[in-house]
This record gives sequence, C-alpha cells and structure tokens, in this order.
Amino acid sequence: MSEHCEEQEMEAEALEAIFMESFEVLNSAQPFKWSVKLMPVDCGEDKEEEERLNHVVIKLIATIPLDYPETSTPELDVDVIKGLAGDQVKEILAVANEEAEANAGMPAIFAVCEAVRAWLADNNVKGLDDGSMHAQMMRKMKEKEKAKAKQEQLQQFESQKESQDLTTAEQEEMTVRKRRAEGTPCNDENFYVWLQNFEEEQAQKEAEKEEEGEEEKGGKKKSGEKADVTKDRHTGFEQFSGKVGIMSLEAIEAAAEEAEKDSGDDVDIDDVDEELFDDDDDLDDLDFDSDEDSEV
Repeated sequence: MSEHCEEQEMEAEALEAIFMESFEVLNSAQPFKWSVKLMPVDCGEDKEEEERLNHVVIKLIATIPLDYPETSTPELDVDVIKGLAGDQVKEILAVANEEAEANAGMPAIFAVCEAVRAWLADNNVKGLDDGSMHAQMMRKMKEKEKAKAKQEQLQQFESQKESQDLTTAEQEEMTVRKRRAEGTPCNDENFYVWLQNFEEEQAQKEAEKEEEGEEEKGGKKKSGEKADVTKDRHTGFEQFSGKVGIMSLEAIEAAAEEAEKDSGDDVDIDDVDEELFDDDDDLDDLDFDSDEDSEV
C-alpha cells in the first residue's frame, strides 16, 4: 500500500457521490482502476429520454498510478458506448490528457470528466460513428463552421474588451473618424441647419468688422482732439516779436536808452557782450516791416 492510498480512496468516494451509478470501481486494489459513464445530457433514471437526447456516450477509464496525484497523472482510455468512431476517440483522449496535465499535483479525475463531457455536448450529433466519405465530409464542414463561429466570438470579445479599455476621448475620436469615412447624406433638414449656421457666422463677421471700423474712427477723432490742444501754442517768432506780450526788439532798445539817460554816462561799445548778437542770421529772418505795417 502506497502513502497516497488513502487520498486515492477518498477521491473515489467523492466521485461515487457525484456520478452515483455512472461511477464504477473496476479494480479495488492498487493500482486502482475506475470507470465513469459520460454523456452530453444527464437525464437521471429516465432511460428513454437519455436515449433520445444523447447521440454520443462513452466510458472514461482511469488507471491510478501509486504516486498519483503528487507525481504522476492518471492513465486514461475511452470505451465507446454510442455514436463515435476512432477519430473522435483520439480527440477525446487528447482533451482528457490535456486536462489531466493542467491539474497535475492534485486530484484530477472530476476535472477530466467535465472537460470530456463538454466535448460530448459540443459534438452531440447523429452519425459520428459513420465512417463513410459523405459522413466524414459533413463532419469536417461542421467542424469548420464551429471553428469559424468560435473565431467570430473571440473577435467580438476582443472588440468589446478594447472598447471598454478606450477612454471617452478615444471613443469620440473614433466616432468622428467613422463619420468622416461614411460621410453625411445631404437632405433638406440638415441643409437648412447648415445654412442657418452659415448665415449666423457671416452676420457675426460683419458685426466684428463694423466694430473694428468704429474703433478706427474713434482713434482718428482722438488724434484730432490732440491736435486742437496744440493750436493755441505760440510760435517762437510770435513770442520774440512781442505779439503775445513778450518784450520786442524795440522795447529792448527803448529800455536801453532809458537806462543810458538815467546813468548819464556814455555806453562804451567795448563793454557790450558781442556774443549776445552773434546770431545775426536769426534776426535777418525776422520780418520787421510786416510788424510795423500791422501796427500802423
């Protein structure tokens, strides 16, 4: 008796409780050998319903190694009860062994039975045991259809997953691109909507142009007002010639004569600062005759 015997016996009790009459112990001493009857639809004790609904039925045979489940996987075989040929048996064994490997290191018989039952449910059709050329062709066509449907489901799942992963901005961008690619059909309703928007845009542009023109006119007016402020300023000629109340040349000469009389002394020409009269050119430009005429 191996150290795993008790664990294997406990697994056998669990399988018997689950599958009841469909579970059978073929060898009660180590190495244990178990059998499980599997079909697509479990109809309980209704044998007629079971016969009508299930077109494929098998027995899964499991030989349990001494070091199972810690080290080894069970040795699996298939006995066909109904509706299957040799090719399908190979497929079932491949599915069963793959599931056993996936559950290595733990009790795996129940998981293997569920994987095989799922395969039977997917292939629960009449005529799988028919070895004729026509039957084989029909089976291949159905397999292709199933593979295609499975691929479409996978693509749909991936598309939904990508759609969920997209942010709101990315979804909006995709929607815009799709609209651009498809285009917008022109009809009376959307044309009038476009026309209304266009006219509003044009009216807004005209209003902006009018505002800009008014601002330009206001700027010119302000510059004109500034010019009016400078119009009352006096020129240098007016200030020098005495037209605005500043002393003229005649007033200066009169003041000099008065000062000479008061002093009683002759003015020495050498005492005059000549630098004050160096700007003869500026005096020549003055129109003294016009001033005298105006005074007359």
